Amino acid sequence: MTQAPAGSRTLRRRHDREIVALAVPAFGALVAEPLFVMVDSAIVGHLGTPQLAGLGIAAALLTTAVSIFVFLAYATTAAVARRVGAGDLQGAIRQGMDGIWLALLLGAAVIAVTLPTAPWLVDLFGASDTAAPYAITYLRISSLGIPAMLVVLAATGVLRGLQDTRTPLYVAIGGFGANAALNAALVYGAGFGIAGSAWGTVIAQCAMAAVYLVVVVRGARRHGASLRPDSAGIRASAQAGVPLLVRTLSLRAVLMIATAVAARLGDADVAAHQIILSLWSLMAFALDAIAIAGQAIIGRCLGAGDTRGAREACRRMVQWGIASGVLLGVLIVLARPLFIPLFTGDQVVRDTLLPALLVVAVVQPVAGIVFVLDGVLMGAGDGPYLAGAMLVTLAVFAPVALLVPALGGGLTALWWAMGLMMAVRMVTLWLRTRSGRWLIPGATR
Repeated sequence: MTQAPAGSRTLRRRHDREIVALAVPAFGALVAEPLFVMVDSAIVGHLGTPQLAGLGIAAALLTTAVSIFVFLAYATTAAVARRVGAGDLQGAIRQGMDGIWLALLLGAAVIAVTLPTAPWLVDLFGASDTAAPYAITYLRISSLGIPAMLVVLAATGVLRGLQDTRTPLYVAIGGFGANAALNAALVYGAGFGIAGSAWGTVIAQCAMAAVYLVVVVRGARRHGASLRPDSAGIRASAQAGVPLLVRTLSLRAVLMIATAVAARLGDADVAAHQIILSLWSLMAFALDAIAIAGQAIIGRCLGAGDTRGAREACRRMVQWGIASGVLLGVLIVLARPLFIPLFTGDQVVRDTLLPALLVVAVVQPVAGIVFVLDGVLMGAGDGPYLAGAMLVTLAVFAPVALLVPALGGGLTALWWAMGLMMAVRMVTLWLRTRSGRWLIPGATR
């Protein structure tokens, strides 16, 4: 058996160290984010069922709103990383500030829309008469924190582009702790009820944004970058984000269609589907952490004009993605007797859940490749292709998923359709990376 050349092994070890150094803190920060909602739910749940139901509706609306603007992190990471690779730290910070200013403008627009339409949005989600007032209260107060949430996204992208994923981890941990303490103090100590939970979250989010701004402003002063808003730069950031917005909306449409189909299959099916989606999200955090490392590394390599290094890093990260997917799939199979009882005691739901869960386990290696290649192309600034590829995926998935109930299929058939969706994504992303058309060097794309 022939051994790889020493130089090749050294390069792989260097890539491995870099991937781990970026991905592990990124995973911690990603996991910390949903813990905000979990803490709110745990505290508000003791106030009563209507309050918890109201929180659930408002949180779903807020999560959807923020997830739509996740391109603020993705596009900023790629743009900043390119400048870093080119040795232009001043330009990198300046690029990051454009993303932050765009986040503030978008946040203000979301507040302007949400405050007057909160009752209509809550009603659209089918809130009961008892839950609706709590949902409206929480949504209106929490919307005031959306600019801070979007600044956190953009500033996180700046630091990732600067090859720093540790600071976002520390800020996420601090924000989680502050959110928990403030919620407990304002809900129970001050007796503000669900409004106290909303204010506690807003304060924690604003504190996180303030910390990020301090870090970015210090970097700007150190490298002589302007902090003033630049209309051309903000416009360029928005243009770079539009394709990623299309990609994100298409992906959200896939998930919404899947949930709508599951709901038509019956109560047991939709309950099992929600459990699988929770697990899917948790596994996505692990794979997305590698994708984030990919965004930072690929952007830096291309900024430095190192197309060969970008291709080699891509190859190594794909290997990481496959290995991580295999590991996650095996863990699902082995640990299912342990975690399924944690979610449900209903035997019908368990029987529905088990075969669909095995499909999810089989799909994980494919998901590993998809997440990594997605991150690679984001790091290359290849947003238009990602948007088109996701629209193609949606066009393939939607009719197949909608046929599941008509053909008498159950939840397992639906998740095979989800597996098809991931396979289509893998093929479209693999074709692009194999073509090399994404390998465009330079400080800007």
